[in-house]
Amino acid sequence: MLQTFDCPKCGAPVSYQKDVVGANLTARCSYCNSALSVPDEMLGRPAQIISTVNIDLRNAAPGRSAVKWLLLVGLIPVIGVIIAVIATGGLLAPLFRGNPAPALTRSTPSGGTARREDKVKSDSFATPLLSFGSEGIGPGMFKDARAIAVDASGKIYVGEYSGGRIQVFDPAGKFITQWIVDPKMPLTGMAADRGGTIYVVQSGAISRYEGASGKLLGQLGYPGGWGFDDIRVAADGSLVTSWYKNRDDIVRFNSSGAVVRTMRAVISSVTDNAELDTHVAVDGLGNIYALGSFSNAVFKFTPDGKYQTRFGSDGDQPGQFRAPSAIAVDGNGRVYVSDFKGIQVFDGNGRYLTVFNPPGTASGMVFNDSNEIFIAARNQVLKFSLKELAN
Repeated sequence: MLQTFDCPKCGAPVSYQKDVVGANLTARCSYCNSALSVPDEMLGRPAQIISTVNIDLRNAAPGRSAVKWLLLVGLIPVIGVIIAVIATGGLLAPLFRGNPAPALTRSTPSGGTARREDKVKSDSFATPLLSFGSEGIGPGMFKDARAIAVDASGKIYVGEYSGGRIQVFDPAGKFITQWIVDPKMPLTGMAADRGGTIYVVQSGAISRYEGASGKLLGQLGYPGGWGFDDIRVAADGSLVTSWYKNRDDIVRFNSSGAVVRTMRAVISSVTDNAELDTHVAVDGLGNIYALGSFSNAVFKFTPDGKYQTRFGSDGDQPGQFRAPSAIAVDGNGRVYVSDFKGIQVFDGNGRYLTVFNPPGTASGMVFNDSNEIFIAARNQVLKFSLKELAN
């Protein structure tokens, strides 16, 4: 039976499958990546972060204790040899890999650039173009960047999950400015239209801001009230949003902010299970993709809301998902889903194509007009060009 609880570190919802015993279960938060022990209802114990493992030898029998200490002393040289081999292998590995990937241009907070050999490497599908950001609260630094958007001029907007900070960068990753939305509420969704208007989802509501200044332009009205979770801007300027208050709906607004369609229970009507965490994407033809984090699947709909297909399931095999966190669609109609394995790529009908592994967790993804992907990965932003794949 599927259970959920709030992560004691970041407050995000965490789901796990309860077994018949229900004891000593663990789970992992898809937002802060913390390993957790699940709550024990029988003992009244809340969920806890698993940080250390303590081994107590004080009560061991004398003979067994002596044996353990002898084994420990004997293993120390072996462990040293293993560490030396691993370190040597890491130093020599580049000699066996052929030509290294080109260094990235990494923006510094002051706006200058520094050439460096980055850990982000090319693979057969994704080539790194840009990387900027580091851990911190200064300009160009991030604490928990999970939302990212790009407007038609190439400006990059990066939103942090907590604290309400949105930073603005030029196309090369140079810091321009920042502004603050509600600092007390998590930022769960963000999108930019072509003119630089930014849509932010907080407290279940959608607010519009002037991207250059952060000036509040108002909120989108919806008869059902609060309950929005994610948002994307379609090619025609309309908005695709997910709503979870009473059921897992998808609501479409036109470019003026008026409701034009409500797609009711888009996931639960297919699975018979309520979906409480839905991320959305839309392709150039207006087809809508809904990623159900609890369902571990993607659901595809036509522009007028007709269900077409689903793909993905819970698991670790190619095409399966483990704690998926973001979805995006490129200019070729390929669908990108991030989870613990990396970013998996599918064609528009759900056929698995490939996977690539940027550093960190891709909590937010968006494409620009050049079909390059931007990734928000908690304390950095990454940009890749992507290879064409044969059908």
